[in-house]
Amino acid sequence: MMRGGENGWLDVDRRVESPNHDCRPDDTEISLLVIHNISLPPNEFEGNYVDHFFTNRLNPTRHPYFEEIAHLKVSTHFYIDRKGIITQYVSVNLRAWHAGESLFENRPRCNDFSIGIELQGADHITYTEAQYSRLVSLTQQLQSIFPLITADRIVGHSDISPGRKTDPGSSFDWKRYLTLV
Repeated sequence: MMRGGENGWLDVDRRVESPNHDCRPDDTEISLLVIHNISLPPNEFEGNYVDHFFTNRLNPTRHPYFEEIAHLKVSTHFYIDRKGIITQYVSVNLRAWHAGESLFENRPRCNDFSIGIELQGADHITYTEAQYSRLVSLTQQLQSIFPLITADRIVGHSDISPGRKTDPGSSFDWKRYLTLV
């Protein structure tokens, strides 16, 4: 079932296809939006390492942290960098591998029924005006495609993986974001 754009690819700034995805369970309704943050290396915003990470091309010799994570097979549907540029890595029709072990309203495996958006950032670093602006417009677009994604079904990674994840962190202004959505 086509859910948005050309085979689930939306009209965003960049498209970089990640091999890290699979099919959602049959007849799964997308009903959750998960907000994350990522910076590679941690707390640094230069370089194109996020693309490399989500496409399994991260060079472990470039930074000590990369040695720890280069073997991981992860992805997200969307990534918004500090300038507000949106990259899509996985069709919204497919299951991206962004949430890991997770639970929402007693339902496990949030990747099955969610869309993931990564913001370039860190828990303690303020997000940019451009990121909020683009996140709001992307959220509204996703809500028009997936009406089950209501404001009360937009969560942080920390909400579905408590004790394991902390993103998008205390620097994310939930009130501002949800008011604009």
